[in-house]
Amino acid sequence: MTTPYDPDNVFAKILRGEIPAHRVYEDADTLAFMDVMPQAEGHTLVIPKAPSRGLLDAEPASLAAVMATVQRVARAVKTAFEADGLTIFQYNEPAGGQTVFHLHVHILPRHAGVALTGHTGRMADPDRLAEHAARIRTALADG
Repeated sequence: MTTPYDPDNVFAKILRGEIPAHRVYEDADTLAFMDVMPQAEGHTLVIPKAPSRGLLDAEPASLAAVMATVQRVARAVKTAFEADGLTIFQYNEPAGGQTVFHLHVHILPRHAGVALTGHTGRMADPDRLAEHAARIRTALADG
């Protein structure tokens, strides 16, 4: 049996403004912000505003909105970080690697020959995250 959605998960708190985040894009259905424990410079997350634990319980319209935002933000991330490519991933349930139980998609800019760092549990420098968010917002605006 799947565990129900927890409205007190960290991403729900970010959506409600209870926890700060370095936001890069927002529309009526989605929010994109910097991962505080990035695996690459520019590591960005996209979440739906509608509550869903993961891919399997999300409404199709919510999934469509998330993927449209992933594409838009991924283009900006690739430009902002002059990346050679991108890695996009999404985890479901603990066995699948999910640790925050609100649907989210990771966008990581990639450079040839540069490995991703692991999740160390250490938070990135907030000033650095703010600078990365600004670069992505600029790329979005230049569109």
